[in-house]
Amino acid sequence: MKAIWNGTVVAESDDIVVVEGNAYFPKASLDLKYFRPSARHTVCGWRGVCSYYDLVVNGEENCGAAWYFSTPKPAAQRLAGRVAFWHGVSVEP
Repeated sequence: MKAIWNGTVVAESDDIVVVEGNAYFPKASLDLKYFRPSARHTVCGWRGVCSYYDLVVNGEENCGAAWYFSTPKPAAQRLAGRVAFWHGVSVEP
């Protein structure tokens, strides 16, 4: 699968974990030149503390477009080391 934003593939992998309709890519599959850590954090009751990345592609910024759980709770351990997308990022086969 590919994660695409602003006409650019920002992540690509065949090793995808789908949870609640979201495709989680291995962190190693990200093209890190497009990712910038965000100061934003939220909390999910069953997954844990969620951190975000901003995407910067072709001079355009998509704040908080990718998220991950650095230390997922036990019920969400399969998300460790994985990143998911939203805010207009297209995930395609």
